[in-house]
Amino acid sequence: MKVSLEYGLEMMEAELPDDADVFVPGETVPDPPFLDDPVAATRRSLRNPIGMDPLQRMAHRGDKVTIVFPDRVKGGEQATSHRKVAIPLAIEELERAGVARKDILLICSNGLHRKNAPHELASLLGEPLFSEFWASGQIINHDSEDPDHLVDLGTTATGDQVLMNRYVYESDVSVLIGHTLGNPYGGYSGGYKHCSTGLTHWRTIAAHHVPAVMHRPDFVPVSGSSLMRRKMDEIAMHMEDRMGKRFFCCDAVLDTSARQIEINSGYGAEMQPLSWVTADKRTYVPWAKRKYDVIVFGMPRAFHYGDGMGTNPVMMMQAISAQVIRHLRIMSERCVFIVASACDGFFNDVIWPYMHEVYGLLQAECNTLPDIHHHGERIATDPAYVAKYREAGAFHPFHPFSMMACGHLTEMHTSATYIVGAKAPGYARGMGLKTRATVEEALEDARQKYVGDHPSILVLPRTFRTAAVHLCMKDEPVHQ
Repeated sequence: MKVSLEYGLEMMEAELPDDADVFVPGETVPDPPFLDDPVAATRRSLRNPIGMDPLQRMAHRGDKVTIVFPDRVKGGEQATSHRKVAIPLAIEELERAGVARKDILLICSNGLHRKNAPHELASLLGEPLFSEFWASGQIINHDSEDPDHLVDLGTTATGDQVLMNRYVYESDVSVLIGHTLGNPYGGYSGGYKHCSTGLTHWRTIAAHHVPAVMHRPDFVPVSGSSLMRRKMDEIAMHMEDRMGKRFFCCDAVLDTSARQIEINSGYGAEMQPLSWVTADKRTYVPWAKRKYDVIVFGMPRAFHYGDGMGTNPVMMMQAISAQVIRHLRIMSERCVFIVASACDGFFNDVIWPYMHEVYGLLQAECNTLPDIHHHGERIATDPAYVAKYREAGAFHPFHPFSMMACGHLTEMHTSATYIVGAKAPGYARGMGLKTRATVEEALEDARQKYVGDHPSILVLPRTFRTAAVHLCMKDEPVHQ
């Protein structure tokens, strides 16, 4: 069969055996139905929250309110996207309680991600809302390096340091607008993951985005009960305890096209598990009838974290390993990955200015990806890199270390990973990956060395341009 794979700025055609299986999220197995009227459903959810009072009773005249929304990495930007629907409706409910619009601050919870530019914030929020609140200085990005607007909350019961956004800490009411969408880091975005990663400091995020947590058996395959997830939930609850108030969450369970399947609002500890019940039906897909010896997919140049993710070798490793986390349940013990990537040496120094240094350290002194971790403190606190995060649209300099910790999972759980079509293949080899010119050549090499003459093959032709699922065996129960 002929397949077309994501590849740089183009597509790559490949010829694979006719008995290969193909899976496309939302098509091979349809998603649950999306809401016909997300506006009405969101208003109903806001007025009937789970485990706490509605905003109209929580808030009062004169209160300071923060509304926290995720950055471009999460969720859609269509006219009926969850941000564009939920934020105006939340403001409407707050105004009914007597809160003045001038007392509402919108915060993009970018965490260690790059700060969103004004035109990107406008795309997330919609032009009317953006124009009103931007002009009055009421839209900001979270800055995890701003000493004047962080507050130290001490440590959790298990010893994790928690530093959080002071605007949120000091507000009378804080609303979290989130997306319950399948995520390899802890099962789902939204809920308590939203605030524990989006509103904190790198040292807080380093409590869980590190090898000691990500290389545990409970992290792969993806699970909502991993140590990472437990830490994120504990950090968020610690924030609530120290603030003396609960976050008011409003989360949308999303489908493959970022449309709302269900809306849940209220207290995170009670709302989050209910959201997961519906999200599980879309995300954990019991489809595979056999385990696969070969999984084939491709990478566009730009996705999730930005332009260059599919060519920057460090980010490529994270993206490949994310498929291990999602799909280990359907991988055979000898599984091989074959991945189309332009891998042309484009690191994108604007948003990842430290990557050449990190890659150089890997080549000079590290035998495996976790060996790089001892450089994390120095690079995360480098004044030049921190300044680029704060002022020049770069990711925080600790970010590559969470990427590296994830990237090692490919070595841990596959027999080999081939990069095909690399224009600068040395970068891929420098990450411990094999290189071949074509998918067909890689498959033939894998047959000879790892999987035999008749491997079971799965093709994922739209891995990164769609919201992925976590594939499972058809007749096996899913244990989260």
